[in-house]
Amino acid sequence: MIYINTLREGDNISETYFCKDKVVAQSKAGKTYYSLKLQDRTGIVDAKVWDLSNAIEHFESMDYIRITGQVTSFNNSLQINVRQARKAAEGTYDIADYMPVSPYNIDEMYKDLLALIDTVKDPNLNGILRAFFVEDADFIKAFKKSSAAKAMHHSFIGGLLQHTLSVAQISDYVAGHYSIINRDLLVTAAICHDIGKVNELSSFPENDYTDVGNLVGHIVMGAMMVRGKAAKIEGMSVDTLNKLVHCILAHHGKLEYGSPEKPKIIEALALSFADDMDAKLQAFTEAVEGDQSGELWLPYNKMFESYIRKTN
Repeated sequence: MIYINTLREGDNISETYFCKDKVVAQSKAGKTYYSLKLQDRTGIVDAKVWDLSNAIEHFESMDYIRITGQVTSFNNSLQINVRQARKAAEGTYDIADYMPVSPYNIDEMYKDLLALIDTVKDPNLNGILRAFFVEDADFIKAFKKSSAAKAMHHSFIGGLLQHTLSVAQISDYVAGHYSIINRDLLVTAAICHDIGKVNELSSFPENDYTDVGNLVGHIVMGAMMVRGKAAKIEGMSVDTLNKLVHCILAHHGKLEYGSPEKPKIIEALALSFADDMDAKLQAFTEAVEGDQSGELWLPYNKMFESYIRKTN
């Protein structure tokens, strides 16, 4: 596999890539051409099909295509001039080579999450966790594959699991540091805080907002999902359930950040900090690790509202 991040100007390549986007355009001279965005798990590269000859077979966006071409440079960015292209046959490519995926083993992360669930002693909270993460096969399958965001952080296969485990581990530490915190409630809220994202975002390769995701959003959906599972648990404490739901509804911390409620109990406040911390540190990490300029200072970053610097 010739990965996109290894391409260099002048390379002649024959490889399969995921066609993330295909636009039919016209040059100033009135000649029709294709403008493509080709993707693998290491990045995205622009490509052009200037000559629509018999060597260019039919394909569309979201297809895996086998191309032959040469890597050139345009406006200081790499670009592939495609000479031949055809839709790749199923079974000739591995989707893991083309979609961004967590650098950590998904099954191992899930085992760590289950181990953390086993430490929750409150029967009501443990029952809710088991209803999702042990007993619901469809939810488990979707949760393992989901990203945590469309673009801002953890936007890769396994990203939701990686983010959830990290927030839960941070929360576990915080609960041990402040005795006033109900540890079982905080850890459960951390594990459940983003479960609505399995429905808010579509699966890869799209990884985009669904209709219900745009209309309702993951915070409200997550609260609804928890109430749905809780309704089937005999003897569920209404007080415990309300506190858990509040933590989910308040986990973005502020109304202007999309939370229907501001944190009103200490567990909700702690969760909002843990969630924000993991999201921002991951976003910073991705910005630094994704930079190939070799410079210490990176371009202006919208999330941090500042230029950011690598630590050498």
